[in-house]
Amino acid sequence: MTEQTRSGFVTFVGRPNVGKSTLTNALVGEKIAITSEKPQTTRRAIRGIVNRPDGQLVIVDTPGIHKPRTLLGERLNDLVEQVLGDVDVIGFCVPATEKVGPGDRRIAASLDGYRRAKKIAIVTKTDAAGRDDITERLLEVDALRGDWDAVIPISALTNDQLEVLADEVLSLMPVGPALYEEGVTTDESEEDRIAEMIREAALDGVRDELPHSIAVVIDDIAPREGTDLTDVHASIVVERDSQKAIIIGHKGKRLADVGRRARAGIEDLLGTRVFLGLHVKVAKEWQRDPKQLGRLGF
Repeated sequence: MTEQTRSGFVTFVGRPNVGKSTLTNALVGEKIAITSEKPQTTRRAIRGIVNRPDGQLVIVDTPGIHKPRTLLGERLNDLVEQVLGDVDVIGFCVPATEKVGPGDRRIAASLDGYRRAKKIAIVTKTDAAGRDDITERLLEVDALRGDWDAVIPISALTNDQLEVLADEVLSLMPVGPALYEEGVTTDESEEDRIAEMIREAALDGVRDELPHSIAVVIDDIAPREGTDLTDVHASIVVERDSQKAIIIGHKGKRLADVGRRARAGIEDLLGTRVFLGLHVKVAKEWQRDPKQLGRLGF
């Protein structure tokens, strides 16, 4: 890449579960952010790097903006605020499958507070909507603000219009050299990515009230001497004994399923066979406890 290329930071915002992490993964071409049907799956600012012939996009995947009910929720919203103040482009996401509502209007209006960033609107999940719904959504989104730099319908699942989106976002970036070396797709550590893979597996199929209470801590990662095996030991942290019982399941069956699902992704990431040891711990009301949040990396 030459000095005349463009590069910069973009983040996608919207209500929880509008497809921001799925879009990030599709643009990067690799799964760097976990996805789930459960709201507020993303808990950190995860950077994904998109290398293109004419420049580089650094996508900062953030939690969905929501009305916080815990200290964790407040800190996640603060994280989003910080990212929005630093990026070059903000992509406001609305799913084609749902009418624009009060939450969307509130978030769209809040973008006035970030004058530095250029703003585009993205209608997501077009693969799951009919043509009339997509048209209606585009009109609704366009009416939210009079100054979108672009309004683009996309499907991250079918890759429809992703090239158009990437080209449009890159055209709005400042001229400058690449910020990361070519070939790098994320600045996430292996430990963080493994923890997220385990959390993603643990989220699958749990009750609606449980996802927010799940955190994962990596206790140890080490190659087993004389073998091609890597030992990974991790703790799944919940808030109550009743939640611990749900995660473990009858005779440990559910915890074993979590380990099986997570292990495949971890082996792909590390390039070795993996022994995954999972333990479930209770940290009472950790979402509301500043000390516990600090220990868990929030």
